Amino acid sequence: MNATTERLDGAAILDRLHATITRYVILPSAAAVDAVVLWIAATHVQQAWAHAPRLVIRAPEKRCGKSRLLDVVEGTCHNPLISVNLSTAAVYRSIGSDNPPTLLIDEADTIFGGENAKANEDLRGLLNAGHQRNRPTIRWDINTRTLEEIPTFAMAALAGIGMMPDTIEDRAVVIRMRRRAPGETVAPYRIRRDGPALRKLAADLVEWLTPHAAELERAEPVMPLEDRAADTWEPLIAVADLAGGDWPDRGRRAAEILNAERDGSTVASDRVRLLTDCRAAFGNHDAIPTSVLLERLKADPEAPWADYGTTGLTAMKLGVMLREYEIRSANIRFALPYGQAKGYTRSDFQDAWTRYCPPVTAPDVRETSQPSQASPSSPAPGRLALVGRLEPSQGHEHDDIEARPDSPFGTPQAVPPPQAVPHLTCDGTPGTAGTAQPHLFLASGGDA
Repeated sequence: MNATTERLDGAAILDRLHATITRYVILPSAAAVDAVVLWIAATHVQQAWAHAPRLVIRAPEKRCGKSRLLDVVEGTCHNPLISVNLSTAAVYRSIGSDNPPTLLIDEADTIFGGENAKANEDLRGLLNAGHQRNRPTIRWDINTRTLEEIPTFAMAALAGIGMMPDTIEDRAVVIRMRRRAPGETVAPYRIRRDGPALRKLAADLVEWLTPHAAELERAEPVMPLEDRAADTWEPLIAVADLAGGDWPDRGRRAAEILNAERDGSTVASDRVRLLTDCRAAFGNHDAIPTSVLLERLKADPEAPWADYGTTGLTAMKLGVMLREYEIRSANIRFALPYGQAKGYTRSDFQDAWTRYCPPVTAPDVRETSQPSQASPSSPAPGRLALVGRLEPSQGHEHDDIEARPDSPFGTPQAVPPPQAVPHLTCDGTPGTAGTAQPHLFLASGGDA
């Protein structure tokens, strides 16, 4: 290491980059600025990383500064290749080297939004594959009759209005821009005047980071995140640790804050949304008829189920979606007015709720449903009225689940009082359909 390199102060260079970004752009938080600084620095040592984090710069409307931020990124990152419209083949050919350019895609919403989304699935796949090293695309070269491996690994930044495809954002540092408020001012950016200063910053980053490339490649920083989020943020945290000063703490704080923001704004898949909504619809019940479950799902005006397809969510569609989680309906004996009907049990959902749904914020306190405890008032927010009764079976205790005045599924007169509801008896007893465990499958039939 020469004397010039020894004199380089990584933390001071990052501080200068931070001051430059905030001169031209107002970002939504200090964490967002720190993240952009570290991402730009990481582009200059791509050869050290096992993962190439994406930088997503998105805004709800135009004139929120996303394109200006991309201008600053272009001026300070490694070998920028910027475009507002690019073909997948051109990107493949541009990446194809051990030292690829940094891809900068402006107006990405016009590429991945609306009718263009399907036409650009190959580009989305390329950006997803390029997040991890050694994930080439393999093509058959018809001229040479050989397999061709095309590299995909490269750092990439995308700017646009609205969310990017969820598979891209899952691999990205997401910066959510907003329009400047009255009183917030920035310096005007002119590429001829300001560009040279930005390129000087880029050169300083190269001079500081290049001698440490092997060290960064071996780095295993302590991460505040797990799984893919840790893969995405590891290059940024490694750069922060190398810089020293307060950057290690700032980098980890930015990772935690922005990852939480991204998770909080992520739109769940339809299947995960369905699982979460089914959990709310179940309330405290051990079982629920399919018809009632569908009714409750479609009653939520903010949920997609009433308009899911041409006729809304149906029992068949519900069964198909839940089957992915090994959840299937069964014939269950409920109290009148439902009787024996297709339905679902809580126990079949429990594993999927634990694995895929956000945790419940309040403890799940079991309701008692004795008639004397029923209240004519509406249930507490987030709780649903009880619907029928799942009869107790040998060796099992279940709640009495009976209609209440606030239930949309019946009135107190619609269900006979508990003593008038005949309990199930042993196998073979007339009138019981020969089952002593109504909470289990009575028939193996298909999905509701």
